This record gives sequence, C-alpha cells and structure tokens, in this order.
Amino acid sequence: MVGTPSPQQLTGHRLKIGEVATATKLSVKTIRYYEEIGLLVPTVLRSDTGYRLFDATVLNRLAFIKRSQALGLSLTEIKTILTVHDDGTLPCGEVKQHLQDKVAEINHQIEALLTLRSELQGILSGWQDHPDAAMRPHTICPNLHV
Repeated sequence: MVGTPSPQQLTGHRLKIGEVATATKLSVKTIRYYEEIGLLVPTVLRSDTGYRLFDATVLNRLAFIKRSQALGLSLTEIKTILTVHDDGTLPCGEVKQHLQDKVAEINHQIEALLTLRSELQGILSGWQDHPDAAMRPHTICPNLHV
C-alpha cells in the first residue's frame, strides 16, 4: 500500500488502533482482545476523546506475540512471559522453559500418533470388505470388533 507507513516511520508517536492493525496485519478486533486480556496494558493509552493510542513499542510486542503463537505458545503462556518482561527482567529463561515444554508435548503427541498409526495399520492388514455378518449379528462392523 502506498499510504501505509512502515513501523520505522511510526516510531516516536502515538498510534491509533487502525494504524497498529495495518502495520501488524492483525485485525482491530484481535488488538482489542489482546488489550482486554492484558497483553497490551503497558502500551495503551486513551485520548481525551476515548481513542486507543498505542506507543510505537506495541509493534514489537505484537510481533513477539505473533511469533510466540506461531511456535505453539498459548496466550496465557505469552502473558506470563510478558509479565516477566514488564517487571523489568529479560524473559529468555521463561521463554526457553515454555519452548522446552512445547517440544516435550510434541514428542508425546508424536508417540501417540505412531501408536495410533500402528493400530490402524494392524486393523487394515486384516480387513475384510465383506465379513460374514451372520457370525456377528450384533456387531456394527466386525472389522472393528474388539
């Protein structure tokens, strides 16, 4: 867009929510939600007329939120990390712990999926397209009978 300012051009002045939405490619609704749940509290002010005015640092904060979500962190986990940051501490240790927990969770999911795949392959290897229904009159599908 020709009229869209870059984040560098926006640095140093207060931004309206529409400008933040355009710069971050997030919806206004999402930005309002993040403010509502406390993810943007330190960066939001209100004008005399009630408009949300954001410090330009909100752009980095929203970029962090988006990246963290892309890595699988929940908004609750992200809020915990941002709280550490807002208390004046670099939250890298907190981030690392959450990412390690996410890797462990993914490894568990992979193991569960491998087990499921093996079970499915076992069922399919003995599959009968037309099993003898008379042998199991109360079974919906004899192939899946336990």
